[in-house]
Amino acid sequence: METIQLTDVTSAAAKAAAVLRQGGVILYPTDTLYGLGVDALSDAAVDRVYAIKGREPGKPMHCIVADLQMAGQYAEINDAVQKITERFPPGPLTLILRKKAGMKTGIARNIDTIGFRIPDNEFCRHLARTYGGPITTPSANPAGAQPLLLPKEILAQFGGAAVGINLVIDAGAAPLTKPSTVVSVVSGEPRILREGAIPTADILSLF
Repeated sequence: METIQLTDVTSAAAKAAAVLRQGGVILYPTDTLYGLGVDALSDAAVDRVYAIKGREPGKPMHCIVADLQMAGQYAEINDAVQKITERFPPGPLTLILRKKAGMKTGIARNIDTIGFRIPDNEFCRHLARTYGGPITTPSANPAGAQPLLLPKEILAQFGGAAVGINLVIDAGAAPLTKPSTVVSVVSGEPRILREGAIPTADILSLF
């Protein structure tokens, strides 16, 4: 495992993208909590994240993308998505959409939907562009455990499972203790699956 300090976004993103291309796992900062990142369309890489977290098999996992255009390569962008993203710029909001035909690997296995978010974080968006595709973004904590804010604490919380992490991008303490708000817009109407940093009422007020 290697740890680098996030002092230069471009070089850190290039190094992280190289690890992802090799099927590796990164511990990286977002605009909310630290996340565990792998190639979101790789079966083997996604399985590594499930193993590290001790996550229940089949429980959906979401991803980050650089922008709505990138999301549209993998998911069906409907009017509800357009309305929500116009009101809420990049930030702690995960949208669940119907996946595009042919999406059958990684986080899209055995499920009809795909969840993505566009973080309000320069490093995350630069990483997604550098890598050229979606990157998983589950919170970096064992399943059922309280998320911690510092990489050193996070690694200790994982215990022996931390050996599965190949690269740590250390940006200091995570800015928020709340995860993203998760909203399904598959039907064209919002359905709140998890309230997080953005209140439910703020989402529903748009419809």
